Amino acid sequence: MKCNVGKTEQIVRIIIGTIIILLGLAFKSWWGIIGLLGIATGLLRYCPVSAILGISTCEVRDKN
Repeated sequence: MKCNVGKTEQIVRIIIGTIIILLGLAFKSWWGIIGLLGIATGLLRYCPVSAILGISTCEVRDKN
C-alpha cells in the first residue's frame, strides 16, 4: 500500500475517529464503531477511497 494520507490529515483522522468513538460510547450507540475507520486509515496512512479518487496528501520526496 502506497502512502496517500499526509501527516496533518493523519492526526485529524485519528482525533476525529476518537471523538466519534467517544460519542458512540456516550450515547450508547453502535455508530461509534465508524470511528475505527478514521483511526485505522490514520495509523496506516492509507485510505482506499482516496486511492480510488486519485487523491494524495502524502509528501513527495525528492528523488535526486
